[in-house]
Amino acid sequence: MRRRLIQSTLAVVLVVIAVFGVSLVVVESRTISSSAQERVELEAARLASIVDSRLLGAGTVDADVLRGQVARGRYAVIRIPGQRPIEVGDKPRGGVIRGEATGEEGEQVVVEEPRSAVTREVGRTLVIIALVALLAVVAAVLLAVRQANRLASPLTDLAETAERLGSGDPRPRHKRYGVPELDRVADVLDASAERIARMLTAERRLAADASHQLRTPLTALSMRLEEITLTDDPDTVKEEATIALSQVERLTDVVQRLLTNSRDPRNGSAVTFDLDEVIQQQIAEWRPAYRSAGRAIVCSGKRHLHAVGTPGAVAQVLAALIENSLMHGGGTVALRTRVTGNQAVVEVADEGPGVPADLGARIFERTISGHNSTGIGLAVARDLAEADGGRLELLQAKPAVFGLFLSRTPPPGKTPAGEPTVR
Repeated sequence: MRRRLIQSTLAVVLVVIAVFGVSLVVVESRTISSSAQERVELEAARLASIVDSRLLGAGTVDADVLRGQVARGRYAVIRIPGQRPIEVGDKPRGGVIRGEATGEEGEQVVVEEPRSAVTREVGRTLVIIALVALLAVVAAVLLAVRQANRLASPLTDLAETAERLGSGDPRPRHKRYGVPELDRVADVLDASAERIARMLTAERRLAADASHQLRTPLTALSMRLEEITLTDDPDTVKEEATIALSQVERLTDVVQRLLTNSRDPRNGSAVTFDLDEVIQQQIAEWRPAYRSAGRAIVCSGKRHLHAVGTPGAVAQVLAALIENSLMHGGGTVALRTRVTGNQAVVEVADEGPGVPADLGARIFERTISGHNSTGIGLAVARDLAEADGGRLELLQAKPAVFGLFLSRTPPPGKTPAGEPTVR
């Protein structure tokens, strides 16, 4: 591209020099020739005037008198009636420029100048024009190189930016070049880089959330299948298989919920559901894990509460809190239900050391954990609660008490699924 820009600029300059230079040479040559002819004619008229003044004054006219009046390099012939022609200077050879004049006494004056003098002057003019043209070409080349670099370098940068985007590096460069068209391309590439970065972040977040959220139901399902393999009692097998099927359904719901939440966290399909059923389901799933750890999980508080939300999402939030208490807490874990205003509250408390003071305000941030865990569980739980119009809070740090707040009535103008519309 640089070579093409330089070549095109140089071609334009050469064409301009050729057109205007030739015209200038022709005009200057004619001007110099006309000026030389005019000088010679003026010289002849001046000599005729001198001869007239000498003749009228009864003076003599000879070569010695006129020699000082003729310019050097010129040849003059004065013809006075009744006298021999008077010659002043050396007669030039070759081409000449001739000027003639006639005086009042009838004398004729002829002045000649070698055409070579005009040729030399034209040559000097041509040299000057050629030097000016050469300077113009040099200036054009320098300007073309500068302009080519100004245009080609940004294009190279933009190509590198596009290549980085294609190789998976979505960092925007925020570099501009002072050329509106190139800056527009840079704006589009930076905007694309930011969109790609958001998409990659969302994909990584989905992968992290999925791996974390699927781990618990898969572990519970594995435990149920192990129970089936260790017993020969058909009733036990049937009971465990039924629980395993319910866990498979929950696993499917987890996957669907993750996919829906990754597209738009506000797409919750809220229904009015029995909060006791979700709590008892979680206690039944987690009791074997707590029993294996030598701990207990219990439920207390107000019974037969109904809340508005997505049962699968609420189950995932409670599972995250219960698993958090199993991993980082201690003693008995208690799920307590109560009512405050128009909200149903599920508290999950344990008897462990609680949340460190330096993590209290950041406990729901991703990657924040005090025990080398992923730090994803509580962040995902908070997002799920907020997607259903609820909220998840740390009510007490030591011992840790988390509270899940759920609305008991649907938002105005919206009837949740499962509720009949009153007409």
